[in-house]
Amino acid sequence: MLSKLSAVTEKQEAAGRLGPRLRLMPTAAAATLRGGEVIDGPFAETKEQLLGFYIIDCDSQEEAIETARNLARQKTSREATYEVRPVRWFDPGSIAK
Repeated sequence: MLSKLSAVTEKQEAAGRLGPRLRLMPTAAAATLRGGEVIDGPFAETKEQLLGFYIIDCDSQEEAIETARNLARQKTSREATYEVRPVRWFDPGSIAK
């Protein structure tokens, strides 16, 4: 599988189109901010959809949740839900730490 992924990513990298490769950490490491309340884990409903995402370097999950709260305060949508989930660099040639 990794060799197949490498074939695709190497082609994209050579074309200058490959951005950072990240892996979402497990759902057990996530929190969801809905209506100002923090809920453990992501609980997406089928009517929800991903509209975009931010990658923000935070020192703790609490700091990341506060950042999501600041986004939610902008009231882009009454039903807006923010999933806060850690990511880590994905490099198929190295051992994950």
